[in-house]
Amino acid sequence: MKKIIIHWTGGNYTPNEKELESYHFIVDNCGKIHAGNYTPLDNKNCYDGKYAKHTGGGNTNSIGIAIAGMFGYKNKDSVGNFPITRLQFEACMKKVAELTKTYGIVISPQTVLTHYEFGLLHPKTSSAGKPDIEFLPPFPKLKSSEIGDFIRQKVKWYKNKINFSP
Repeated sequence: MKKIIIHWTGGNYTPNEKELESYHFIVDNCGKIHAGNYTPLDNKNCYDGKYAKHTGGGNTNSIGIAIAGMFGYKNKDSVGNFPITRLQFEACMKKVAELTKTYGIVISPQTVLTHYEFGLLHPKTSSAGKPDIEFLPPFPKLKSSEIGDFIRQKVKWYKNKINFSP
């Protein structure tokens, strides 16, 4: 696996069947990690149709992890009834750190990124214009252009904690 793409589901706090089909992992509002219907290794070959279809134009060799929520999101002033919680965010960052360690993924803007960032980098894909994750309710002062770096720093922090824990 070469990269991890982080999403929000655009739904409520409980993963549904479509979401479990789309992502390898989903973090609910209690911080519980739900395994999707496909393993990350299923995305090594996306020609057989049996893989998590989380990122248009970017599924091959990519792990998709999503934070359940953000249904009704319009913008930072109108986030809907299921905003991402701090607990969800932290659980997601810890899981991403574990995945980088498991799969030997170096943390960089090309290898650990949000769906929003992927769309900016690949404007000719169906991922272009996706809002996840352009706003983080637990950190409302972050600009959309700062979120990816903030996430990568948090993942690095958790990875270091994993590496040094007894």
